[in-house]
Amino acid sequence: MTDLSLLRFWHTEDTDSQETQEWLDALRAVIEREGPERAAFLLEMLASSAHGQGVTWRAPRITPYVNTISLAEQPIYPGDPVIEQRLSAIMRWNALAMVVRANRTYGELGGHIASYASAADLFEVGFNHFFKARQADHAGDLVFFQPHSAPGVYARAFVEGRLSEQNLAHYRQELRASQVGTQGLCSYPHPYLMPDFWQFPTGSMGIGPISAIYQARFMRYLEHRALIAGQDRKIWGFFGDGEMDEPESTAALSLAAREGLDNLVFVINCNLQRLDGPVRGNGRIIDELESLFAGAGWNVIKLVWGSNWDPMFARDSQRALARTFADTVDGQFQTYSANDGAYNRQHFFGRSAELAALAGTMTDQQIEALQRGGHDPLKIYAAYARASAHSGQPTVILAKTMKGYGMGASAQGRMTTHQQKKLDADVLREFAQRFALPLSEQQIEQVEFLKPAEDSPEMRYLHARRQSLGGYLPARFTECSSAPVPELGSYGQFALNGNGREMSTTMAFVRILGNLLKDPQLGPRIVPIVADEARTFGMANLFRSVGIYSHQGQRYEPEDIGSMLYYREAKNGQILEEGITEAGALASWTAAATAYSTHGLAMLPFYIYYSIFGFQRVGDQIWAAADQRSRGFLIGATAGRTTLGGEGLQHQDGTSHLIASTIPNCKAYDPAFAGELAIIIDAGAREMMVEQRDVFYYVTTMNESYANPDIDPKHADQILKGLYLFRKSPLAAANPQQRVQLLGSGAILNQALAAAQILESEHGVAADVWSATSYSELAREAELARQSRRSSFLHQQLDDSAGPIIAASDYVRAVPEQIRAYLPTGRNFQVLGTDGFGRSDSRAELRRHFGVDAQAIVDRALEALAAVN
Repeated sequence: MTDLSLLRFWHTEDTDSQETQEWLDALRAVIEREGPERAAFLLEMLASSAHGQGVTWRAPRITPYVNTISLAEQPIYPGDPVIEQRLSAIMRWNALAMVVRANRTYGELGGHIASYASAADLFEVGFNHFFKARQADHAGDLVFFQPHSAPGVYARAFVEGRLSEQNLAHYRQELRASQVGTQGLCSYPHPYLMPDFWQFPTGSMGIGPISAIYQARFMRYLEHRALIAGQDRKIWGFFGDGEMDEPESTAALSLAAREGLDNLVFVINCNLQRLDGPVRGNGRIIDELESLFAGAGWNVIKLVWGSNWDPMFARDSQRALARTFADTVDGQFQTYSANDGAYNRQHFFGRSAELAALAGTMTDQQIEALQRGGHDPLKIYAAYARASAHSGQPTVILAKTMKGYGMGASAQGRMTTHQQKKLDADVLREFAQRFALPLSEQQIEQVEFLKPAEDSPEMRYLHARRQSLGGYLPARFTECSSAPVPELGSYGQFALNGNGREMSTTMAFVRILGNLLKDPQLGPRIVPIVADEARTFGMANLFRSVGIYSHQGQRYEPEDIGSMLYYREAKNGQILEEGITEAGALASWTAAATAYSTHGLAMLPFYIYYSIFGFQRVGDQIWAAADQRSRGFLIGATAGRTTLGGEGLQHQDGTSHLIASTIPNCKAYDPAFAGELAIIIDAGAREMMVEQRDVFYYVTTMNESYANPDIDPKHADQILKGLYLFRKSPLAAANPQQRVQLLGSGAILNQALAAAQILESEHGVAADVWSATSYSELAREAELARQSRRSSFLHQQLDDSAGPIIAASDYVRAVPEQIRAYLPTGRNFQVLGTDGFGRSDSRAELRRHFGVDAQAIVDRALEALAAVN
């Protein structure tokens, strides 16, 4: 049969088959005589000419359901497939054993077997031939591991000697492990819990892909700014086909292609199943992903069928296989994978006489052994090698696998395979036999871990392969040189000496940032990041001074070239201006905030954004950044529920400080004045860049301009701990029964100061005013003090004061409520906050509406005094 069989992929009737065949013959002749490049050129010219003449056809983005790399193009495999197969079988068994043993003892621990069963060969080829570790002359590749496959990564580390049998025996038992003096293994990749092992947290599916893309882009950013040397480093991302449904998974695909990130390789484990069933039961997820990635500008490599299909493809002159694949949906492929060779002979190869003939000489066992491409090391190597050599584009490998591969009739390809955690003796025995594991009956029943002798061929081979690639992965490094921070007075004196100048804390921040960027040592390490509001935040002056990063430089003359603050892009630009994508900007921030670990270079990122579009919008990414031990500043600008008056409900933030308080390594501050802000930034920069502590700072700044007082540096320690006496009442000697303590934070501190004036002048009540820069820091320190049976800082600050305590905040009442349990005994504590939805109106009206203006504070203070007196 001729190439006319390809018409089965189309829905257009062929009105002149002879003419069609002539065109196809001509194309084949060009390929044979002049090569595929010439044929591609002619096709491009034909398409261009057709479009110019009104033909609206465009090439489909879906190619036939076969491997991209033909057998003729497949390179010679450089390893020993037999030894690698034995090692892979050992990893599979140990990964299975970890989960089964944990759930035999503690049934509620959970764990996953089926995902790694499908991905084992994809990982092993990478470990044996591609994943480069950090060494003296190479900074190493970065690998994002599919979270449900973590047991397989642990299994390999055990065989390598990096984890012990005790470690594996305490999978998902971290607390119990610590009680017996060993390291338990966390469920998924978590750098916070295993800081020397895992690099990237991927457990919240969907975050891994966008994180990997921005890691690849940040690597280029550092190279173009000459902060690290350009090396042949790769970012490898292993993700699931079901995971690609998450918006974050696909959000930055076009950015990766637009920036030509050929240092990036995605491997999508297309086992066709999500947690509950098929990814696309009525379609083909590989086709869908091919169209998606190709449309976004990626190089797509389809890895669909294993080597034992090659003889059939060679004999299939009528293209019966390709036609049948095109008519088979994933739900049916899943059914095929769950059944044996006899079933597949009848239900797949029995679909046509041509297929039956292709399988005619094969036994049922041979049919059952037909592999998908993601289980064939030779095919995997070919795909990885091509991806590694490709330039100009990121590459995605769509690798078809079976979920639960090798787990027998109870799990392979079954709807319930993701939930398989306990396997009976028969299934374990079948698994051991399937992979020819050297296990006795007793070892199988007891699910013993398997590790070859150190002098065995397998172990010598394993170590030799890893040594040739620089060492062992995954591994996380923290060693890097500190970066000196200039003295606060050299860049923040204007803020400390406010002298009554009116400015917003957002404007003060921008000025501080601009001054820090000028420092010859710290300046180059600073990474300013903005989603798309630089002009709103007054950062336009940085466009000219440090430039906006663009991998292409600036290929146009900006409209505002004649202005002082023109829009300047540069290949060595410093600002990451991400466009309207908080998720992308946060991923950029995380890449910069972890550069000390991924690149051995401490960077200090400042991501400034509308505060409501942070924790509320990309909170899951911030949590993952915390897990990754990020270091940097998140600046929640135009913050608070009443300071951004006219914008209304969806722009007014009343909750970010509450959410920030839930993240253990996030230090959150709500400073009222420029001087407080300067002290906080200075302390944070020193803690992260000099002391190299794994913390990050969330600081809210406002767009409301008001008079800024001088801030005495002697208050710095108290500002950083969260509370200091800003104004002591001049009525100190008055009746102690008529005294209150007013706690204000952020913009509402001015309302507390106004309330104090009213209380004193109109009611004769002495009102001390405190600046509460961080309720979360106060509460944390107080809880630690309670546990160690000592007096807390909060208690020390307020113990000598008198009268009710009234706390007013531009955030929900739950933020100040954090300190209630730690106040001096018997004190009346009243909280004013901005619970509920925001509105569009003036600041005065909003503060009146929420009850956080000066009069509301006065009224609550008088009520409290009346109650206690």
